[in-house]
Amino acid sequence: MAEQTFDLVVAGCGVAGLSAAVAAAEAGAKVAVIERATRDERGGQSRYTEAYLRMKSLTEVTDDFETHLAENGSGAIDPELVEEAVHSQRGALAKALSIADPAVIERLSAGAGETIAWLQGMGVRFDFLPTQFLTKSQPRLLPVGGGAALVEALAARAERLKVSFFYETTACALQQDADGRVVGLKVRSRGAGTRLLGGQVVLACGGFEGNAEMMTRYVGPRSTYLRPVCKGGYYNRGEGIAMGLDAGAAASGDFGSYHAEPVDPRSGIAEPSIFIFPYGILINLDGRRFTDEAPGTVDAYYERVTRRIYEQREGTAWVVLDARHTRIPNYRLGIRTDKPPVVGESLAQLAGKIGVPADALKATVNAYNAACVEGQGEWRPLELDGLATRGLSPPKSNWATPLTEGPFHAYPIISSNVFTFGGLKTDASARVVDGDGEPIPGLFAAGETAGIYYRNYTGATSVLRGLVFGRIAGALAAASRR
Repeated sequence: MAEQTFDLVVAGCGVAGLSAAVAAAEAGAKVAVIERATRDERGGQSRYTEAYLRMKSLTEVTDDFETHLAENGSGAIDPELVEEAVHSQRGALAKALSIADPAVIERLSAGAGETIAWLQGMGVRFDFLPTQFLTKSQPRLLPVGGGAALVEALAARAERLKVSFFYETTACALQQDADGRVVGLKVRSRGAGTRLLGGQVVLACGGFEGNAEMMTRYVGPRSTYLRPVCKGGYYNRGEGIAMGLDAGAAASGDFGSYHAEPVDPRSGIAEPSIFIFPYGILINLDGRRFTDEAPGTVDAYYERVTRRIYEQREGTAWVVLDARHTRIPNYRLGIRTDKPPVVGESLAQLAGKIGVPADALKATVNAYNAACVEGQGEWRPLELDGLATRGLSPPKSNWATPLTEGPFHAYPIISSNVFTFGGLKTDASARVVDGDGEPIPGLFAAGETAGIYYRNYTGATSVLRGLVFGRIAGALAAASRR
């Protein structure tokens, strides 16, 4: 088997992997990047995302950043062990727990601003641009040009630094020496067979949303109703996570869950999201409501609502709106699908077009309309207005106005799988740790391959953590090269 030697081999060409490659190459390391896609399609999911960043300025994360991550950073864990993980630097059990390490959260928060400045040095511009959220609780900083701009800026910098790229190449297995140190990565290239790339390894090749077997094993058989949010997700097949676990890595993150986003199943574009649902009602295929459509701002609650959609028959719901929604300022920002709404002049006509029982839909709308309280206050669609239903189960907590004005519009919604939550446990230096909480020498992980999220995703942090910890991994790998 042919062999080439590098100081660092990076599996994955998204923002996490490219950040690692650039940081290492800037420190003088000889670096290789492995990418399953072609050069034109490089970047995985990073290429398709708008890359929202949970920051209130170019230098500071939002006020709730660390708190939200910590509050959604574990499952049901013995509270004494959680306390030990927070306050103790000893204790292998605590260091290997499947929880979000507080030191990791702190490092992410502290490293955000300097990472943005680093990217600005490569020509990336950032701004607080309009988002798809008509109501939001936290600001979002965006790179101008989205994730594609990040990928191209980082890749161009890597190419100038003479990083070697291996396209249409898949990572197969980690190579370890007799002491357990990771010393290389076995890879397979289209048309070129198998070879060994020697060096330390950064696993930054995403989660397993593109692997039907792993999705069924971890998320469950109903995951057949899920699909990746964009075409880049199909490249993420979980090899990095699997080979890390095989090498003795501890697991972290919620393996049975994923980041959910509401999308139009009719559309084939990247992220055809439907965020207009708080202004109508959500019905299942039986024509019945099943959740509070508007418990709070859409940016903070869309994932929880989408999970309820996933629970419905065939994982599908319809949002039904009347003509009032078209008078919301810039309402089209909340509708990213390229497919038109299904339109009916009456509820009966709409029901026929969307394939739900007409009697059930009319009964559902009548019950909802009767529960909307007149004179309760002014309808304010761009802020929480407290217009709530009364005596209805489930309730609707905001923007509850009767659906009476035709024509009626409907969009189908399913839950997309933006990325999976389960991954490898890493420390604050992006080193993969083993079941005893000790770093596995020569092995790093960043991005979705590293697990940190449980229950509710802390929005606009995934791209940021990939950038921050990719950069940290690359710099440390370069500093510790032999």
